[in-house]
Amino acid sequence: MKKLVSVLLMASMTGLLLMSTGCGAKKQLVMATNAEFPPYEFHEGDAIVGIDAEIAQAIADEVGAELVIEDMAFDSVLAAVQTGKADMGIAGLTVTEDRLKNVDFSNPYATAAQVIIVLNDSDIATPDDLAGKTVGVQLGTTGDIYADDIEDATVERYNKGFEAVQALIQGKVDAVIIDNEPAKVFVEQNEGIKIIDEAFTYEEYAIAVKKGNTELLNKINDAIKKLQDSGKLQEIVDKYITAE
Repeated sequence: MKKLVSVLLMASMTGLLLMSTGCGAKKQLVMATNAEFPPYEFHEGDAIVGIDAEIAQAIADEVGAELVIEDMAFDSVLAAVQTGKADMGIAGLTVTEDRLKNVDFSNPYATAAQVIIVLNDSDIATPDDLAGKTVGVQLGTTGDIYADDIEDATVERYNKGFEAVQALIQGKVDAVIIDNEPAKVFVEQNEGIKIIDEAFTYEEYAIAVKKGNTELLNKINDAIKKLQDSGKLQEIVDKYITAE
């Protein structure tokens, strides 16, 4: 009988210990991204770093959660949020009417421009000059979406932005449409290419959450406002984007 009581007592204590450990563990906040988009998200050794990664960490700290970053193809990011595999999508995402049908978006946290990269000796000087040309884009990006509106253009889609840039260098496409900040990095890293003066479009980046998840959306918006009001958001941007 004493042995039975002892076993039950040990089991009870083990159960309490497990409950305590569970209660003490931080809840995870899963971020879906495509870490091929410097300076917003990119690989640095085994880590994923960048503006979006630091904003996500600040949001996780604000809500008391452990940040987990899942790297995937860009066109899978919103699907991961929509299906609940990720809590939020942060990947230089622009709010569009089509995307709003599937996910909800936070307040904007950054303003960006889609620009055009060409070879140094290209005759393309304005967005209008893309008519009838072969244009490279990253699959699922707003550059991909907007490229369909270019008159008589052939659009070549690539899984990664740098693949589109390599296609340009190899003469497979006439131009690449991509976000301004990654474009600067690609031009700096590769000789013989440049960004034309006139932007293709201007847009704002926001954070995607599952449709109807207003609790998380409100927390994200609160965290973004605190980051903006405190100047922390600008500090993060300045860390990765230096003034020209």
